[in-house]
Amino acid sequence: MIIWSIFWGAVLGWFWPGYGDFGVFLGGFLGLFAGLSLRWAVRAEVEAARKKHAPQVRVATASAAQPAMSGGNMQAAEDDGGFRDFENTTPSPVAPLPARAPAAPQTMAPVAVSTLSAVSNEEASLQEDLAPNGLPHAQPAPAARPPYKPAEPNAIELALIAGKNWFLGGNTIVRVGLVILFIGLSFLARYAASAGLLPVEFRLAAIAAAAIALLAVGFRKRTEKPGFALALQGAGVAVMYLTVFAAFRMYSLLEPLPAFGLMIVVCALSCALALLQNSRALAVAAFAGGFAVPILLSTGQGSHVGLFSYYSLLNLAILFIAYKRSWRILNVVGFIATFGVATAWGVLRYTPEHYASTQPFLIGFVLIYLFAAILYARNTPTKLGNAVDTMLVFGTPLVGFGLQAGLVRNMELGTAFSALGFAALYLVTAMVLVRRALSSYRLLIECFIAAGVGFATLAVPLALDAKWTSAVWALEGAGAFWVGMRQARWMPRAFGLLLQGVAAMAFLGGLDDAGALGNPVSAIPFANPAFIGALLIALPALQLAWWLRQPLPHSESSWARAYAGVESQLSAPVYLYGFFFWCLAWLLEINRRVPALEADGFPQQVFTDRTTGLLMMLAVVASAALSMLLGLKKQWAVATWPARITVGVLALGYVAQAGQGYRVLATPAWAVWPAVLVLHYWMLRQSDKQALPLSSPAGTEARSPYGFLHAASAWLVTFLLADCLWSGIGKAELWRTSWAGVVLLISAIAVLMLLAVWAGRANSAALRQGVKWPLNPHAQAYYWYAALPLAVLVFWGALVAAVASSGRTAPLPYIPLLNPTDLTLALALGALVFWRRVLVTAAPPPGNAGWVTGRNALVALALLMFVAVNTVWLRVAHHFFGVRWDADALFDSFVVQTGYAILWTLLALTLMVVAHRRVQRPLWLVGAGLLGLVVVKLLLIDLSNAGGAERIIAFIVVGILMLVVGYFAPLPPKAAATAAAQDVLPGDAGDLKVTQS
Repeated sequence: MIIWSIFWGAVLGWFWPGYGDFGVFLGGFLGLFAGLSLRWAVRAEVEAARKKHAPQVRVATASAAQPAMSGGNMQAAEDDGGFRDFENTTPSPVAPLPARAPAAPQTMAPVAVSTLSAVSNEEASLQEDLAPNGLPHAQPAPAARPPYKPAEPNAIELALIAGKNWFLGGNTIVRVGLVILFIGLSFLARYAASAGLLPVEFRLAAIAAAAIALLAVGFRKRTEKPGFALALQGAGVAVMYLTVFAAFRMYSLLEPLPAFGLMIVVCALSCALALLQNSRALAVAAFAGGFAVPILLSTGQGSHVGLFSYYSLLNLAILFIAYKRSWRILNVVGFIATFGVATAWGVLRYTPEHYASTQPFLIGFVLIYLFAAILYARNTPTKLGNAVDTMLVFGTPLVGFGLQAGLVRNMELGTAFSALGFAALYLVTAMVLVRRALSSYRLLIECFIAAGVGFATLAVPLALDAKWTSAVWALEGAGAFWVGMRQARWMPRAFGLLLQGVAAMAFLGGLDDAGALGNPVSAIPFANPAFIGALLIALPALQLAWWLRQPLPHSESSWARAYAGVESQLSAPVYLYGFFFWCLAWLLEINRRVPALEADGFPQQVFTDRTTGLLMMLAVVASAALSMLLGLKKQWAVATWPARITVGVLALGYVAQAGQGYRVLATPAWAVWPAVLVLHYWMLRQSDKQALPLSSPAGTEARSPYGFLHAASAWLVTFLLADCLWSGIGKAELWRTSWAGVVLLISAIAVLMLLAVWAGRANSAALRQGVKWPLNPHAQAYYWYAALPLAVLVFWGALVAAVASSGRTAPLPYIPLLNPTDLTLALALGALVFWRRVLVTAAPPPGNAGWVTGRNALVALALLMFVAVNTVWLRVAHHFFGVRWDADALFDSFVVQTGYAILWTLLALTLMVVAHRRVQRPLWLVGAGLLGLVVVKLLLIDLSNAGGAERIIAFIVVGILMLVVGYFAPLPPKAAATAAAQDVLPGDAGDLKVTQS
């Protein structure tokens, strides 16, 4: 249906004149909507019909399942014309049919006759279905069909339904009539303009007359039908605005000043109507149009003084209405329009020469909306006190100060004095409200005090530099929080927390690339603004976190209860925030620079880049250890959280160190790394001690949630061990040999074997009870979670090393199977097999370990062994036969191909002999497949070496080996034959052997 609708819509759009090629797409799009609408309508009709005829369907179904009717029922069938209503009846047990004389045919209706004949024909089958006691056999109940569920409407159908609900909900006639009216007026104006029938002035006058008529009719019906009347008046106001705008902008029939005056008249008239009828919607429409007048009539040549004077009049009118009504939406419209236009003008047009002519208007706007906030609170009483318009209370000072900062940006300390001015304004206003003893204004007063204190606080960084501003704010925030805690008031506490965040942003904003705080310059340790500033942010934050450990007292207002719920969750975030700045203080001190000795020289760092990285890592880990001590001493859980990130810090420190080519065994790294590792494992031990009592009930195995930290520590140790081996490679100058290529693989193999041997001895719950920490409780974390990525690394690393390593062992000679590459491959296979055995014997086995302990893992190991054995021959050919270590050269070498033919045949022989002795038919078939691959290779590759000795050797050796296979390793019997052989009598053994042979 939808596809055809799109198709025919596109066809009609193609033939429709005036749209060109675009008509195809437009018609298809409209066809899509038509098809969706039609499908929705059809589905609705089908569903309605289904619901309507559902009783008849149930009657027909019940009639088909009901046995033959008795004589009384037949009479009822005759009376009802052959149909009965079974909806409100209950079936009765069926009795045996009595003998009766047939009725005269002429006395029956046609339907009754047919019914009787159907009954008589069914009597025989019914008697057969009767039980000996005369009752019918129990019949199975028909299966109940699931209820029909109509398809859910899609997004387009929902949109259509929403549109239908808008038109059909409420006063539908008015809404549809207004839409049609606007469309009709638009069509009339367009037709008249295109045909040139009437002058432009007459057309606009007619539209204005229609708008006036709407206003008149709406005002006349204001008492009888208020909703209808307001809709008409709103439409009339909109049409009047558009008419004046069209006369000015589109047809140039009005000059700017008359057009401006007419729109002011329209705005004033609509305001009067709104106040007279107490209609917010009409007032909003009037003022929205009034604020849009300068924008609609702007020619780009007007004066900003006139613009802001006009906006001042509108805002005074809004203030007058705020005195009479608590229409918050009207305040919002005026606020957004006034400050929005003022901001746009300031960005695009303001210059310092405009300061004197704009400053009074900005002050007036701020004062108007300050008083509007007070009037709204006065006119909106609640049970908990007068309501507060947060947008006006906080938006006015924020936006006003932003504009004020733009006005005085070229004045020295202009923003600082502006902040003091705003602080004085709001603090004085709060003091006046307090002196008037307006207890119901408590919330508004607190908001004004908060704004005043905030601007007073803001004046500090505007007058001082960023080095001390953040410290002052942090201390001030802690003081405000302490006052709020002592007075059981939530707003000072919230303000104190807010100041902490502002202080952090101010401090971090000073960490620029120029080195103001990121690389502080100071000749005296710990006396630079960076270290002191960060420390003065950290210490108050840690104190706040300590105060927030327990619920603090507060008033019982709804705002206080809501804030208390948020405040109870802030102890941990505030502590982590303080710990971050504590660490940042030490990092900045470590990164400190000293002034240059020469006058024009650059400051020099106290430590080298390598030493700086080590000390920064040590500082963070040591800080986490101190935090752990604090948490253990005070039983403060959040203080132990930083210990969980030390493994990440160590990993980042190693990556940064390795990126600079700095080794673990270099000085002073060899002294720092053992210290941080000892601290790290001490913190892991303490974390486990805290977690085990909570997660290990009596009689159950101990469990700790920090197993992943132990696993990550094992991975870190792997890279540290590899780094130590790389140090030896560098000192021996072996970077271009195979010794360097297997270093990481050797390290992973060593750690994997260590985990398998050490943690594998506790691979069951019973064995873990007899070992100490960390195997109890983290044995599985070591031999499974930590070892699994290492096993994957060993497998793929061995595969890459086998294929890519040439086995260069300079300065030592190359010895097959006794070179670093071949030995590493053998160790990798042994480590993987041993680790898999640990998992197979684990009780219970780790989750999702089936792919490691199953047969697929053995197949993967066999493939790795096959690749390793093949590459051993490649390295032999490279070193002893002079074949270049290149994929193409190795493939084209007949020496390599001959060796592969012999090697594969030997492997096939081994597999088939072992399979024959163990009676493993699948293994024998694998060897046979490998042998067949050898034959194919001989025919396709080795045969092309005409006259070469390699071809002769390959064919002869392979042929002999195949004979050996045929003699010693024939095809083993199937499993069924083997089982039959085990069940035969001893006297039949000889016959069985003869049969098998």
